[in-house]
Amino acid sequence: MATLRIETSVNRENSVTRQLTDRIIATLGDSDVVTRDIASEPLPLIDSTWASARVKPAEERTELDQEALALSDALVAEVQAADTIVISAPIYNFTIPASLKAWIDLIARVGVTFRYTEDGPQGLLEDKRVIVAFASGGTGIDSAADFASGYLRFVLGFLGITDVTFVAADQLAVDAEGTIARAHAQIDALRDAA
Repeated sequence: MATLRIETSVNRENSVTRQLTDRIIATLGDSDVVTRDIASEPLPLIDSTWASARVKPAEERTELDQEALALSDALVAEVQAADTIVISAPIYNFTIPASLKAWIDLIARVGVTFRYTEDGPQGLLEDKRVIVAFASGGTGIDSAADFASGYLRFVLGFLGITDVTFVAADQLAVDAEGTIARAHAQIDALRDAA
């Protein structure tokens, strides 16, 4: 089994989501883990060159188009190769980090990771599992102030990934010890369900 780990927290030693993803990866026991730390190595934002290149047929792409899509192609290949994707999602100002949004923008490719049909959009990244390590200071998961978990469920589903589990260490400012203990129990349940 291949696992893709997406790290997005700007914190290093003090990151709750990094600690949770460490524990999730250890619980999964997969030996083939690819890590993409997009907080340490930021991704570029999409631009007009990228947007133009992605809609051209492959045989019509110029060298500049191919260069513009090279990183996106590599990110998509990582996702396609993974059976499980572990995503860290610390909550910054009620939503996901900009780095995670940049990653999503680069992997959401019409004709590659989704397509439009007469029956509506169809995700092309099926048969994958996503585990999201969600951490927040005060935002409760699935609360009115949480603009992250619903978005992630929707966009991953749009891409064809419907097996999405959240491990939530939310409201750390209220009860850090309790919420981390509950998150650890959720991770233990992942192991027990395997």
